[in-house]
Amino acid sequence: MAKKKKKNRALPQSVGINIPGVETHAHLDLEDFSEDLPEIMQRAKESGVGRIGNVFLGPQAYHQNKGLFADYPEVFFLLGVHPNDSGEFVEEDIESMRAAFKADPRLKAVGEIGLDFYWDSVPYDVQEDVFRKQLVLAEELGVPVAIHSRDAHERTLEILEESGWSGKPLLWHCFGGDTETAKRIIDHGWYISIPGPVTYKKNEVAQEAVKSIPLDRMVLETDCPFLTPEPWRGKRNEPAFVVFTAAKVAELKGLEVNELWKVCSDNAHRFFNLRDCSD
Repeated sequence: MAKKKKKNRALPQSVGINIPGVETHAHLDLEDFSEDLPEIMQRAKESGVGRIGNVFLGPQAYHQNKGLFADYPEVFFLLGVHPNDSGEFVEEDIESMRAAFKADPRLKAVGEIGLDFYWDSVPYDVQEDVFRKQLVLAEELGVPVAIHSRDAHERTLEILEESGWSGKPLLWHCFGGDTETAKRIIDHGWYISIPGPVTYKKNEVAQEAVKSIPLDRMVLETDCPFLTPEPWRGKRNEPAFVVFTAAKVAELKGLEVNELWKVCSDNAHRFFNLRDCSD
């Protein structure tokens, strides 16, 4: 039987990014990256990724894994209880998060928090309760939030509106909705993060939505190790691959990729209150 021909995939360096930019949402503390984190960080740097936002899924993960990034000052942190983990939430988690944010300047946002109605492992009322408590914490701390909303856009928007978050610093993580949903998010003054699936040929709804999103409200992400963009779809995602998403978004917007990359990175610096890597 003939061997299956190995697929030739473009390397992220081939995109031609020539300025350091920001990958806003990664999960590099997961076991998927336990064996080759230094190589992953080097590939990101070589591909044009100058800053990476690592998302810790709860205070326990933060305290256990923040040390992984002691040698990588380019990594900033997000911390929040994911809706699919809200069934294990205890009140002490809020106090733990409050103390962490006050002690660690690398923590830049509460997230990812929100609702997930795709999975039914946690009752919706429990998800909503934990979501609301973390919104209160973020407002108290004066930091942005990063929203996870899967099959729950309408209810997520209702809670945010009820909680008075219109006009406050909010990033809609991993956007995959339509043009109408994008408009509702933008009308509140919030930001939208574009992930790898926008590169998929059949993802026409998200591609049309991206065309409608103002450049000054857009950032880019991988959500790695998940949602790998073309041409590496089917393989483990990593921060370097965000440049393929940048290339697709630039195409949709009719821009040169480095122009799009710089605008989105400037937006991320502003949203997360990041200092330049050289500072």
